[in-house]
Amino acid sequence: MTSPPPNVAVQVRDLRKSYTVHEKDPGFVGSVKSFFNRKSHEVDAVKGVSFDLAPGEVVGFLGPNGAGKTTTLKMLSGLLHPTGGTARVAGFEPRRRENAFLKQITLVMGQKQQLIWDLPALDSFLVNQAIYEIPDAQYRATMREFTEVLGLEGILKKQVRKLSLGERMKCELAAALLHRPKVLFLDEPTIGLDVNMQESVRAFVRDYNQRFGATVILTSHYMADVTALARRILVIDAGALVFDGDLASLAEQSSGGKTVRLQLRQPIPLAELSRYGQSAKVDGLSAELTVPRAEVSARAARLLADLDVADLTVEDPPIEAVMAELFGAGKEKAVADSVA
Repeated sequence: MTSPPPNVAVQVRDLRKSYTVHEKDPGFVGSVKSFFNRKSHEVDAVKGVSFDLAPGEVVGFLGPNGAGKTTTLKMLSGLLHPTGGTARVAGFEPRRRENAFLKQITLVMGQKQQLIWDLPALDSFLVNQAIYEIPDAQYRATMREFTEVLGLEGILKKQVRKLSLGERMKCELAAALLHRPKVLFLDEPTIGLDVNMQESVRAFVRDYNQRFGATVILTSHYMADVTALARRILVIDAGALVFDGDLASLAEQSSGGKTVRLQLRQPIPLAELSRYGQSAKVDGLSAELTVPRAEVSARAARLLADLDVADLTVEDPPIEAVMAELFGAGKEKAVADSVA
């Protein structure tokens, strides 16, 4: 594969990954049968994914559990070899795992840890400094920045096992970014954290991206992570890329309507509000309902003409609802196709 142009940080072409899954009947008899006649089948975890990422771009990589998100990130970081297709990250082939490549990337997995459990986090940082050959001056400068931004003062000398989940995640991020990588693969970096800690992690990633111009691929089940950091969204489902665009365009994929929120001057019965749309809700002088996208203007005009409205706003549905609808529709189609 030829090198990508300088305005492309990550280039993926028809990337595929298949696994051989062995089957065995339960019990002793099943084990004996499997010994002499082992059955297996192929599972396609990633099916011909292609995309380009520009330097400094932050992309949300979304999909349901088992869609192929983590498998794709592992191939892009060189932990897994693809079955087919090609990828180049920061000008390197990830599967070669060259030292120069490893100094340009990092992979942070919210459910995995790289810190040494029984030692203070600071010791793990020093190990990473040696591994990545970080000059002393750069190491000290980076540590000062990260300590201030992440609030690491007072926890660096504690054993990792004695840190809270939030403290450990902050240290994990600092350890992963000490060598100032240019490409970040973040797989569920805020999983299990409370709301305040999630916001701290988002702010840190946003600051790092702006300061160092790093390219970021982010997977998360917390839509607030994606909406706060990413302008572009890639959606993968059943191993295939099914969407590439911005959040507004993703919302347009939904067959559902838009949400109309009302602030009324006079209360209105729920039954009367239901005449203007679906899923109507009334709470005192506040109300909301869902109207078809094609009829937003007409319905809003009717509401303003018929009711004593102090304020009216129109919003796209929550991204969680759009994702749930898209994935649900995809699964229903897959079931229908398999039956047919």
